[in-house]
Amino acid sequence: MIKEGDVVTAGVSGGADSVCLLFVLCALRETLGFEVQVCHVNHGLRGAEADADEAYVRELCAQLGVRCRIFHRNVELIARNRKQSPEEAGRTVRVEAFECMCREDGCTKIATAHHREDNAETVLLNAARGTGLKGLCGIWPVRGRWIRPLLFLTRGQIEAYLEEKGVQWCEDATNAGDAYTRNRIRHSVLPVLEDQINTGAVRHLDELSRQAREVWDYLEAGTDQAWKRCVTIQSGRMGSVSGQEEMRNTISGKMLEEEMRIAISGKAFAEEMPAVQNQLLMRCIARVRGGEKDISSVHIGAVNRLFCCQNGRSVHLPGGVRAERVYGGVEICRVPKGKPQETAGKSFRMQQEEAEETEVELAVPGVTEIPGTGKKICCRFVDGGNVTKAREIPQKSYTKWIDYDIIKFRLSVRNRRAGDYFTVDQKGSRKKLKNYLINEKIPREERERMPLIADGSHIVWIPGRRMSAAYQVRRETEKILELKIMEERENGRDNQSSDSGGESG
Repeated sequence: MIKEGDVVTAGVSGGADSVCLLFVLCALRETLGFEVQVCHVNHGLRGAEADADEAYVRELCAQLGVRCRIFHRNVELIARNRKQSPEEAGRTVRVEAFECMCREDGCTKIATAHHREDNAETVLLNAARGTGLKGLCGIWPVRGRWIRPLLFLTRGQIEAYLEEKGVQWCEDATNAGDAYTRNRIRHSVLPVLEDQINTGAVRHLDELSRQAREVWDYLEAGTDQAWKRCVTIQSGRMGSVSGQEEMRNTISGKMLEEEMRIAISGKAFAEEMPAVQNQLLMRCIARVRGGEKDISSVHIGAVNRLFCCQNGRSVHLPGGVRAERVYGGVEICRVPKGKPQETAGKSFRMQQEEAEETEVELAVPGVTEIPGTGKKICCRFVDGGNVTKAREIPQKSYTKWIDYDIIKFRLSVRNRRAGDYFTVDQKGSRKKLKNYLINEKIPREERERMPLIADGSHIVWIPGRRMSAAYQVRRETEKILELKIMEERENGRDNQSSDSGGESG
């Protein structure tokens, strides 16, 4: 926590916890060779009572020979301007005061007086609001330059120590009420747990947080390694660097570009454990966005599912961040300024449903318009057709004869979906549509617009390219259906001339 030469600023409100902290630090400063300073924030909420606390802290610091810096803040006004609760605004101004002393007074460590009950309250509060493993870690004894020397003590032990030394402290009247969420847990939840469930409830919650911190450290170490294996950074100034190189550049302050794009290798990502995968995604999103604020497990799950989707699928995340499925994995970047985000904030499932709204059931027999293409598809049953005539239809064709007898669901024209496939030979061998499109090097934009004739997840026909072998006309076929795609403006003229080539089967 503290080493020789440190300058420790202690947050002292005048209450028992912070007064105990100050006495402990002063008792150790000569032995360990560090300096103590005090930070006191008058929130302007309790009038004369707050002024009395301030005067008490000034006098105590003078008695102990400790430099004291007082900050006056109108927390009520700050909360209103920042659209925060008074509780949240109070925490914010205290952090700002500490940071100011580090910046202006050379303080190297920030000491707060959190104790065991505070930690148990934090664990319960995080769990009740919805948390992952990180929330169960509670309050860290050491986190960067923030230290909590009293975290192993109970409130009773702290008060007993002060009483033994004959030290008085101030009582904050707001601590007795239930206006704040943390007070309600302190007054109504923890006592019930200890009185009616287990007398060691607070100790067990504290132990749970310690174990969670150990697991979290292990997970973070695994995520560091996964970052090196899976991540490549695209930056306008730095070019393309690996995750390992980026970690070094971050330390040296070189990777500060807003136009950063993080690419995650799908193959390497698939080899990681689920816990590491999720933490890696959180880190990538936070790296692009500049923080984890508003990023929840829902967003992490949506990005994780992209690895199983077609190229081009994307999800919009809070803070103007977008994740997109690309060749080889997933890319995370900021949405360019000025570009609309119609799907921002929506769930991944909602975006999938929007993409699937182009499905239209074919009129059999009849004519069906293909949405957004200026084309229509005509379906008619063929009288007197046979295998020979079906095979005479040109491969590069926008007309096909299919065996209507084996349709399992219903024929529709739609865009592609996850799980689509077609049959490649008479033995029934299947090929994923996604793999076929990738192998054919069809541009992503064209893949998204490409109309497909489908029977459930089985793709009957990729117009102009490929037909499933399962639906080819055979000698035993009794009902043949002709499918013909035509331009609407050409009054029914066959549209074979616009073929992009390469259809087989």
